[in-house]
Formats: sequence, structure tokens, C-alpha cells
Amino acid sequence: MDHMVGAYGAITDATKETQDLCDQVKSNVENKTTKKYQEYKAVKYRNHFVGRLVTGTIYLIKVHVGGDDYIHLIIFQHLLPNTGKVSLTNVKSPQTKDSPLQPF
Repeated sequence: MDHMVGAYGAITDATKETQDLCDQVKSNVENKTTKKYQEYKAVKYRNHFVGRLVTGTIYLIKVHVGGDDYIHLIIFQHLLPNTGKVSLTNVKSPQTKDSPLQPF
């Protein structure tokens, strides 16, 4: 992606990598929302790189959780020295297919 540090990129279709990030935090998401999700599929995302004191990528992801229900996740993927460590930052629920994918 070619975008400025600190600026979110365009909204794009979720990838296998995006789904993998969501899967890594699913139990945290279920704890925060107090729901168990049978369906849990990343559909859209946008991201941005952050630097300086903490280096990594913030992902803003729209996840389909069944029927007309969606949730939005903010996930942070750390880079050095915690290479690849993934943490859930926030969850926004309930959302719809048409809810704008914006920082919250």
C-alpha cells in the first residue's frame, strides 16, 4: 500500500491475512461483545502503518457475524521487537453491511 504514515488506506476486500488477524483475536472479541460467533468472516478492511515509539500496522476490519449483523474491529499488529504480535484494540457492535468503516 502506498499511503502516508498515520493515514488510513482505501477500503479493500479482506484477504486470507486479514481473516488470520481476526481469527487470532476472536476469543477477545467474543469476551468484549459477550457473544459467541458461529459465523465470523472478514469482508472489508483498511489499514495504516504507525511508527516512532510504537511500530506496527493498525487494521480496521468489517466482520460479518451472521444474518444482517456485522462488527468492526481495530487490530494492532506489532513489528519489531514484538514481530507479528497481534492485539485487539477495540470492537464496535452492532454494525450493518452499509456502516462506514471509519476509525472509532
